Amino acid sequence: MRAKLPVFKLFNMFRNMAHATAPHLASDGVIDASGSAVRPQRAVAPAVTSVPPPALSIPCPDPTGEDRACDNHQKSGLRMARQENWAAVSDAIHAAEAAGSRTPGGMPVADLIAFGARSDVVYAAEHALLSGHPAKDAPLLDGIIALEEVLMEFPDDHAIATVVALAHIDIGWAWRGSGWVVEVPQRNRDAFDAHFDRARNILESYPAERFDAPLLASAHCALRNGLPTDTRRLVDAYERLIDLDPLNPRAFRNFGTHLLPRWHGSVQELELQARRMASRTQAVWDAGAYTWVMLDAIALDDAACSQLDLEFFIEGLHDILTRRTDQHTVNLLAAYCANTMGMTLDAADEVAFVRNQIADCGKWIIRQHLTELHPMIWAHAARGFDNNLRVRCPDRFAAAGAADAHRILCDMFRRELSQGKRVVFTDRGAQLEPA
Repeated sequence: MRAKLPVFKLFNMFRNMAHATAPHLASDGVIDASGSAVRPQRAVAPAVTSVPPPALSIPCPDPTGEDRACDNHQKSGLRMARQENWAAVSDAIHAAEAAGSRTPGGMPVADLIAFGARSDVVYAAEHALLSGHPAKDAPLLDGIIALEEVLMEFPDDHAIATVVALAHIDIGWAWRGSGWVVEVPQRNRDAFDAHFDRARNILESYPAERFDAPLLASAHCALRNGLPTDTRRLVDAYERLIDLDPLNPRAFRNFGTHLLPRWHGSVQELELQARRMASRTQAVWDAGAYTWVMLDAIALDDAACSQLDLEFFIEGLHDILTRRTDQHTVNLLAAYCANTMGMTLDAADEVAFVRNQIADCGKWIIRQHLTELHPMIWAHAARGFDNNLRVRCPDRFAAAGAADAHRILCDMFRRELSQGKRVVFTDRGAQLEPA
């Protein structure tokens, strides 16, 4: 018999909760509810005031190929869920996993279908929480109760169980945010714990080792990330996921983040596991796995950054771009180097040195690999690729990313531009033309 959803516990918690401070909208369209979403202070690149905008031209597809693919698969899951055709949701997830389907940027299609299928429920809860003053009749429970009823109709389907468990996990994080534990109000922590307890109850019936299902394995990893756990269990969970889906960069990146001291590991454990993953997946990424594991971790933690094997990390950047030539990956790594790492202020000398060396990598990535601009990626780079970022105005967010990118590109090509040349990005990369 499945453990029941702690509905009454959650209901009483929401009914009695004190109102939070109303959030405000930052200049780039991001909701700031707790202070953690403030646009980071960035170093300003030298202005190129004498260069008119047409002097640098780069295609900016809207939507990008990756965005279009992701949207199509998410909308497919959403459409089937709204039609209450959960058998079709399950079939689509199983088929995508059996085929190993992924987008041009490497995102597993099964993950996107599953997200679309639960998105109405998750977004409704997030919207109620974003207001800062949830009404008594705010839909914080209606959607998740409906999903629980679907789960009862499919008692032996691990795909449906994973969708419901991930909905609880997503809503739990919406309550908690991504700050340190001591920064989270008790009422938010209680809601987080209740949702994660229910997700654990669901997933206990579907051990990851019994199924050839990367989506299920990723849900077990997501569960470990939010519950008290020892490092060994976290490592085992991510090893299982990466063995099933070694082409998914997100698995490596999440692994590294949750090996930080603020979560379930240490700087020493992070370095050890990054090297182990590079060895385990050498045939797939060569040194690239080390870079993927370290990517977000060193942006979040100065101690991890100061201990980075810089030469190995840069070697991994080259290996990734040798194997993944799509513009989604190119923009991600270019924006990460030039913006996430290159524009951060107030670092200690040893950290600043590492950041500057990685920022310099943005130059060869842009000159050798970039052919089009993906503003949303650059906007996320300015925010440190925070998975819990709440973007209220996507147009403003993308515009902020485009402005960052153009400023960085103009600075990078300022010598050529000052000589009166035009920089035009084509499918062959950056080309110089007479003005």
